[in-house]
Amino acid sequence: MSNKAKKGILLVQLGTPDSPTTPDVKKYLTEFLMDPRVIDIPYFQRTLLVKGIIARTRAPKSAKIYETIWDKETGSPLMYYSILQRDLLQESLGEEYHVELAMRYQNPSIEAALSKMEGMLLESVRVIPLFPQYASATSGSVIDRVMELIRKWNYLPEISFVSNFCTDELMAETFADHARKHDLTHFDHFVFSYHGLPVRQLGKVDPTGQLKCPESGCDSCKTNVNTYCYVSQCYATTRTIVEKLGLRKEQYSLCFQSRLGKEPWIQPYTSDLLHDLASKGYKKLLVFSPAFVADCIETIDEIGVEYANEFKNLGGEEVCLVESLNDDPKWITSLKQLAVNAKN
Repeated sequence: MSNKAKKGILLVQLGTPDSPTTPDVKKYLTEFLMDPRVIDIPYFQRTLLVKGIIARTRAPKSAKIYETIWDKETGSPLMYYSILQRDLLQESLGEEYHVELAMRYQNPSIEAALSKMEGMLLESVRVIPLFPQYASATSGSVIDRVMELIRKWNYLPEISFVSNFCTDELMAETFADHARKHDLTHFDHFVFSYHGLPVRQLGKVDPTGQLKCPESGCDSCKTNVNTYCYVSQCYATTRTIVEKLGLRKEQYSLCFQSRLGKEPWIQPYTSDLLHDLASKGYKKLLVFSPAFVADCIETIDEIGVEYANEFKNLGGEEVCLVESLNDDPKWITSLKQLAVNAKN
């Protein structure tokens, strides 16, 4: 009994299809995009948009892309590295802790992971959404789902959440270490590309409904860390990494990728930045994607293939992707600190 785990750690990633087939990709996209925190429009309109248009038309195209990044032995890169992170964190924490991994969408589900943890009669559960910057559509959705499920338990252990870790020093050092694997003098500009959000979602963190955020964020959010402002946290992460590398302001730019639909999303868009850099004569770019703690379709394909080809077509010569945190020991130490420090 003395070796029985007493403290639970739940790591939650976004999710990945069960296989790179059109039916599984469609299933994943449908669950993901039907989340009201992701596409925050009325249910009827969301259903028509997601099930009637987006999932049906995007699934075959996305399935082909997933096939290109799907390893024959290890499968989905996101799943592979997430499992490694779970196992390495478990090894680091020891028997007093029990670490579970869940995906917000698809498998293993948050419901299945919490069901397993409920049966262990843990004294505490700490939930770590694996998103460095807080957004309602990511960390907020994870926390919402966990609270929805765990309130049904007949006993409630002590519950805590990590809402963000955007300025975590070890996380930043790991990205900096991975950048140094490349010859930094080889590149003439450094790009920090974050996952985008609709602009209207930025103001929704204000309960009064009075906050109106500009498309590229306000001047204050670019210099100050706001607990619930996604843009401010992206800038904060960039500043933390840049300080490790000693880059000057003119050497790097920040942008946002993965736009969906025609409504305004946070700007500048990564594609627009690439056009701007190419027009100014930049040829070789080193790109960071610090919204992700594991390499996935958004890093491997969207940046490493799609944006690389786009930049070359504009006259550029090279787009090189900085490896994500993945299974780096320094990142596992950072995760351990997030797991045991209830102040985060």
